[in-house]
Amino acid sequence: MTHMKEVIFEETGRAIDVLKVREAPVPEPKHDEVQIAVKARNINPSDLMFIKGRYGVKPDLPSSAGFEAAGIVSKADAEGNFPVGTKVMFTAQGTNMGTWREYITLSVNQVFPMPEGMSFEVACQAFVNPVTAVAMVNRSELKAGEWLLLTAGASAFGKFAIQVAKSKGINVVCTVRHDEQKKYLEDLGAQLVVNTEKEELKQAISGVIPDGVSVVFDAVGGELGAKALGCLRQFGKMYVFGMLSMQNMPVNTGLMIFKEVTIEGFWLSSLLKRISNEERVKLYKETEDFLMRDDARAEVAEKFPLTEVKAAIEAYNRPGRNGKILLVS
Repeated sequence: MTHMKEVIFEETGRAIDVLKVREAPVPEPKHDEVQIAVKARNINPSDLMFIKGRYGVKPDLPSSAGFEAAGIVSKADAEGNFPVGTKVMFTAQGTNMGTWREYITLSVNQVFPMPEGMSFEVACQAFVNPVTAVAMVNRSELKAGEWLLLTAGASAFGKFAIQVAKSKGINVVCTVRHDEQKKYLEDLGAQLVVNTEKEELKQAISGVIPDGVSVVFDAVGGELGAKALGCLRQFGKMYVFGMLSMQNMPVNTGLMIFKEVTIEGFWLSSLLKRISNEERVKLYKETEDFLMRDDARAEVAEKFPLTEVKAAIEAYNRPGRNGKILLVS
């Protein structure tokens, strides 16, 4: 095969408007690279932010999209680190090449062998959300019995963070916007789930946790981020890692002063670049161990072929969705 299909965008904007499918030459690997036949790709908020030009890495147009995926090595690197047929998972963040294509070439440093027994559907979700969840829970230094508040609890990250926190004995309260998501997250391990469309967040939390939560992981920003900040206890800390609302968070200065709370940004790409190789391996190993547990859940809502990327984006945007939208080959 000399040609393949890939999803690209020639201008930044809403994915549904700017994405197109085209034929392109299959890329050939360099000496230290492998060629991978991509089998499953995960759609994340960061992918859509990248397409909008609102992410920390800017696209070099025309650009492909997609930061994480899983597949099978179709051409090995020169040293044979990954023989043909090896099942691998990988992130293409920073390469500007993107995973929403049939074939990709990547440095051997960006590729990891899939654990025995892991499906492509789980492996293509194994980086962005689970690694971020494990890294953030570790960074928070929360102890068993302490309280963590997650905004957007029904997001893929939220569901992984609930499970990681539960495995460490940390109590979780999270926000949703649909009542049908409540039981689902409670079954996953959340002690308290608040529908912020119907309930006042601070009131709901103070009824259960009078002093407030120790840590907030905020994926939303805007007004909800501000309300979550108001739920922190004295010396509490908020980690900001997303902006699903596309709105900046109005910060209550008095609250910051008198409660002496801290707001800190978190970006996985930056963290992975600055930690040592040993720390990175340890983080991936902890994440892999978590994903391979019998009770770990990495759900898929729907799967679409690459050529139906616009239908996949529509499914992604549907409110109240439980589970990931995947692009599969």
